[in-house]
Amino acid sequence: MAYTQMLAPVLEKQALAKNIYRMVLSCRAIAEAAVPGQFVHLLPAGCTLRRPISICEIHKEAGTLTIVFEVKGSGTDALANTRVGENLDVLGPLGHGFSILPEARHVVLVGGGIGNPPMLSLAQEYGSRATAICGYRNASIVTLQQDFQMTGAETILCTDDGSAGRHALVTEPLKEILSVGETEIVYACGPRPMLKFVAAAAKEAGVACEVSMEERMGCGIGACLVCACQLEREGKSVMGHVCKDGPVFRAEEVVW
Repeated sequence: MAYTQMLAPVLEKQALAKNIYRMVLSCRAIAEAAVPGQFVHLLPAGCTLRRPISICEIHKEAGTLTIVFEVKGSGTDALANTRVGENLDVLGPLGHGFSILPEARHVVLVGGGIGNPPMLSLAQEYGSRATAICGYRNASIVTLQQDFQMTGAETILCTDDGSAGRHALVTEPLKEILSVGETEIVYACGPRPMLKFVAAAAKEAGVACEVSMEERMGCGIGACLVCACQLEREGKSVMGHVCKDGPVFRAEEVVW
């Protein structure tokens, strides 16, 4: 796995919702090598452990990456307090990204909560050939909808409580789209229960599916066992690492 460690200046920072932030990092070497679905490992000032953050947008010509993250603890709080102009210690790009099908006529992107940001780079890749289904708990944490729409992708917003968009789980519009029979692959990122149901819906429809798994990580490069996950490959149960073998896996090889 080829990756770069560097100090990346923060070019932009924006609060998208309560405890959810968007940052643009100047890191040309990493941006030029990155693909949708990969992540970066960040070391905020004053912290001893890195935090894995999925890549939201890749701008190779500008040499920048955009990340969107939620503050959940001391590490991401320190990250959120990083100011524009300050440097972040960045390791990346890490992990295996999504498989891109250049000739695909239609794909579906499914995101749940903070699993929506990684879907944006895919929407930018496929444009009008994609349908993005974005699920959130409620209207207060809905983000990036205009960004998805600007890619040309059909965008469907769902909330658990119906406070914005469609009052439904993401699997409801997914099944409706899959029943038409034109989708060639489903990509998904979000909570494990959501991924399990998305994978089941794709399998039932006979459509390929790739999922981005979320696990706690230590080293980010496969040297520790923190992010171990159970997989089934060639009929055998094996243990993989989300950071090294993923975070993107074929849905059928994940032991749910």
